[in-house]
Amino acid sequence: MNVSIFDFFYKKICMPLNTIRPYLLFSIILTSIAISSCENKKVSKSSKPKNDGPVVVDVMVATLQKVDNSIEANGTVIANENVELHPDATGLLTYLNIPEGKFVKKGTVLAKVNSADLVATYQKSKVQLELAQLTQERLSKLLAVGGINQSDYDAAVNNVNSLKADMAYTQTLIDKTIVRAPFDGTLGLRQVSQGAYVSPSTIIATLQQLNKLRIDFTIPEEYANLVKVGNVVEVETDAANETRQKATIIAVEPQANSETRNLSVRTTLNGNAANPGAFVKVFVGAEGTGKMAVMVPTNTIIPNDLNNQLILIKKGKSDFVDINTGIRLANNVEITKGVNAGDTVVVTGVLFVRPNAEVKIRSVKTLAEIDKEGQQ
Repeated sequence: MNVSIFDFFYKKICMPLNTIRPYLLFSIILTSIAISSCENKKVSKSSKPKNDGPVVVDVMVATLQKVDNSIEANGTVIANENVELHPDATGLLTYLNIPEGKFVKKGTVLAKVNSADLVATYQKSKVQLELAQLTQERLSKLLAVGGINQSDYDAAVNNVNSLKADMAYTQTLIDKTIVRAPFDGTLGLRQVSQGAYVSPSTIIATLQQLNKLRIDFTIPEEYANLVKVGNVVEVETDAANETRQKATIIAVEPQANSETRNLSVRTTLNGNAANPGAFVKVFVGAEGTGKMAVMVPTNTIIPNDLNNQLILIKKGKSDFVDINTGIRLANNVEITKGVNAGDTVVVTGVLFVRPNAEVKIRSVKTLAEIDKEGQQ
């Protein structure tokens, strides 16, 4: 039997509702109305804008102060001469003389590789040479009286020269089995033991010349005028005691690094109170040659897609101004354009201030006070 949609709806929906008691149905309707009213009140309350008053900030008054035209760079100590000692031959290490950490003179024999076969070959050529020289002398006398022709004598002379060349070649191979100090210096730690089988890739030890140390560092190319050959820089070799030494620039890489745009600089350290490979701080630029400039804390600058900005206070309201920066120090930066001496600069609460909004000044600080708070 076909059942219409109307009949189905009446039996499944309407009839069950008729069984519900009237007062219960009325309660359900009232509850639904109350819930809907509460939700509407929440929406209306959340849509109302809040007005918490002006943002509270700390400020500083921009003043001109002397800024040293110097920058800080990271450097590395290197020995004046530094080499890894390798044997030039393959074989057993039959002799080893590596006084670790000791000074050795140039030419000192430090190691020997087994060369018994080469020595034997040299001695054999030496005996043959003596016989060939005697033969040459006899043939020379016979040639003088016409006893032999010139070609026989020339063959004897050639044999003597050939044996001498063989001996020179063998002596060269023997010399390759001996490792000598290429310069005066201090030996490092020994890496092999006597009796080891070594090859030209084996490191026996290191040798470093410590009487004159060098400092290598990099500097942005915009400061190229500060790193001329002969200029003196200061090097902090002991960070704990803040001990500084003088160093003289001896060379500047003429080509800047294409990735970092930095120049490589090499100096000689006037003293040897440092270890090769150590990290040092290099201060480029003489003190007392600075200029007067407006400095502000670095964290007060707001980066922008087009330009950096600072927030000034004018007539109780915020004023966002575009700025240009100059020399950067550890915590502060020079403002070359956009801020004048006497302007009031916002130093705290920068993220909460909106353009042309009222602000409340809590305190006026100096740059020295801000730097001190940042170090704590």
